[in-house]
Amino acid sequence: MLCIKNATIHTASDADPRVRTFVGDILMDGGKILEAGPGLCPPKGCAVRDASGLHAYPGFVEAHCHIGLDGTAIGYEGQDYNEYNDPVTPQLRAEDGINPFDPALREAALAGVTCIGTGPGSSNAIGGTFAAVKTVGKRVDDMLVKAPVAMKCAFGENPKRCYRDHGISSRMTNAALIREALSKALQYRQKKEAAASDPLKSPAFDAKCEALLPVLNRQIPLKAHAHQANDFFTAIRIAKEFGLDLTLEHVTEGHLVAEELAKENLPLAVGPTLTHASKFELRNKSWTTPGILAKAGCRVSIITDAPVIPLHHLPLCAALACRAGMSEEDALLAITLNPARHLGIADRVGSLEPGKDADLVLMEGSFLQVDSRVRAVYLNGRNLMEA
Repeated sequence: MLCIKNATIHTASDADPRVRTFVGDILMDGGKILEAGPGLCPPKGCAVRDASGLHAYPGFVEAHCHIGLDGTAIGYEGQDYNEYNDPVTPQLRAEDGINPFDPALREAALAGVTCIGTGPGSSNAIGGTFAAVKTVGKRVDDMLVKAPVAMKCAFGENPKRCYRDHGISSRMTNAALIREALSKALQYRQKKEAAASDPLKSPAFDAKCEALLPVLNRQIPLKAHAHQANDFFTAIRIAKEFGLDLTLEHVTEGHLVAEELAKENLPLAVGPTLTHASKFELRNKSWTTPGILAKAGCRVSIITDAPVIPLHHLPLCAALACRAGMSEEDALLAITLNPARHLGIADRVGSLEPGKDADLVLMEGSFLQVDSRVRAVYLNGRNLMEA
């Protein structure tokens, strides 16, 4: 059991903004937060750390990256995040490709990023499922917070480029492939339901259709890669046609249609922005996008899309969005509670509240200051700086 005393605590919770930040204490045990508040009295035998002058934040959360599936600095051998033989591969699972020993994971953890959503890239119209994992561990099964958390699909330039010689030469074709896969899975579900428990009437096993059933049953959302505004609304159109849940990823032109996106009430993951415009659909990339969307009423997460941007730069990306007009409160939520909700794991991470995992960061100053040093990172209650 450990009690962190006298820190400036930024809970990032749903509480009244006037009480989200306070000077106080955090009591944790068994990898969980037991209590957070001012003037706590640690039980007898409890270890105590004086954090006077330090700021305590929830462990930072990345809603969308490919770390663990795109190995650091090892070229083709580490490229396990895109499959190029079939544009529709919903049966692929992120956890089957994650390398826990990728040094980028440890690097991110020591910067305070304690949980990530990682999974397939955007080469395919449907690419497979994402997983939410902690950033430290030796075995993926022990790092998993939840899997699957979403089914990746992609719109725009990437699937067109990757499959332009193999059947996808337009946005229309890409959308049609997604509809076709969902329609087949819907028919497959109907046949299974009609067969009930009679194996003689059941359809032949189909790995792709089976993988899409959690999407059709609204157990997990479609996670739609889309940079360009028209692609947002194609994804929304398809989700509505099939009655699916949806999250939008990248949302590069979101500031151009902020009011329209606000009407849809969708989780939005914005980024990567700390890059040059490497392709045409990034031509309107701007640091103002997260703030404009947040002010319009959208629930915004800021992402690095690592390894596109190194994952340990997630707080820096929030700071740059803040400099471009995003409020400090929205910037903090964009790398804590909002991405946790985006991934469907807010019961475990994203805020400093009793019952949640004891994932927190102690910093010398505000997370927005680039010279604020990280003094401690606790993941499941264990100080990584001492590990």
